[in-house]
Amino acid sequence: MTAAIDIGGTKIAGALVHPDGSMPVTARRPTPRAVDGEGVLAAVAEVVAELATSPLWPGVARCGIGSAGPVDASRGTVSPVNIRAWRDFPVQARVAAELERHGAGVPTVLVGDGVAMTAAEHWRGAARGHDNALCMVVSTGVGGGLVLGGRLHPGPTGNAGHIGHISVEVGGERCACGGRGCVEAIASGTAIARWALAQGWTGPDRTAAGVAAAARAGEPVAVAAFDRAGRALAAAIAATATLVETDIAVIGGGVAAAGEVLFGPVRAHLATYATLSFVTGLEIVPAQLGTDAGLIGAAAAATELLH
Repeated sequence: MTAAIDIGGTKIAGALVHPDGSMPVTARRPTPRAVDGEGVLAAVAEVVAELATSPLWPGVARCGIGSAGPVDASRGTVSPVNIRAWRDFPVQARVAAELERHGAGVPTVLVGDGVAMTAAEHWRGAARGHDNALCMVVSTGVGGGLVLGGRLHPGPTGNAGHIGHISVEVGGERCACGGRGCVEAIASGTAIARWALAQGWTGPDRTAAGVAAAARAGEPVAVAAFDRAGRALAAAIAATATLVETDIAVIGGGVAAAGEVLFGPVRAHLATYATLSFVTGLEIVPAQLGTDAGLIGAAAAATELLH
């Protein structure tokens, strides 16, 4: 049995996860706002305490922690953009202490949310059966992770595969990370909506979901916004596949809910960038696990990395 903790800007979730990926016990708390770091940890502690009341708790052998980033798995710290109270917060050590307080002194592992999603989709989702895969989360930001040679490849600090900060537009607009022309600055939900509004789109729902609805209805600026995002994603996916020979790219996250409005342009533009023989068969598919990916992925990462 694996304990899994999923830490995000809106919720902190936990689960006990069976070896088959089922989650017979779950717990959830909203992520506290306007508190210090200890206040956020208190919500994590409540989740652990609730899991510990299960009769399955004595069977816990390991714990995986997936967190919004940036993360530094080598130090066990996180500085989530959307949890301002945590900067270089030693979440891995603090979660381990909470586990031990409830009688589960087990090994722990920390991964970023993109890596957790990748582990989940490779174990139980759309990348299952693929030895070399890129999995992406396209939402408020753009993250991702890699499976290489049949194994999760988080890298030394847990950030390998962070495709959102590959530059696909030399001299492009400044990204929040400090770089220019990053995928995230073009293809995130925030960027899609911002660009559409700057081009004169005036839909009632001024979010990426609103732009997607307008694109389905054929509104030209909305269609162009998703075409621009799809081109950026295609260029980054092709670059990654060319570099490390992935044969599938799995795309999840809120923006992926747009369906063919997003996937159509990505696949169409891919042919422009994935031109070498060893990447021309690259598949682009939607993620399968949805909101469960964070917990399933934290458990999968713990099972693999702590083996």
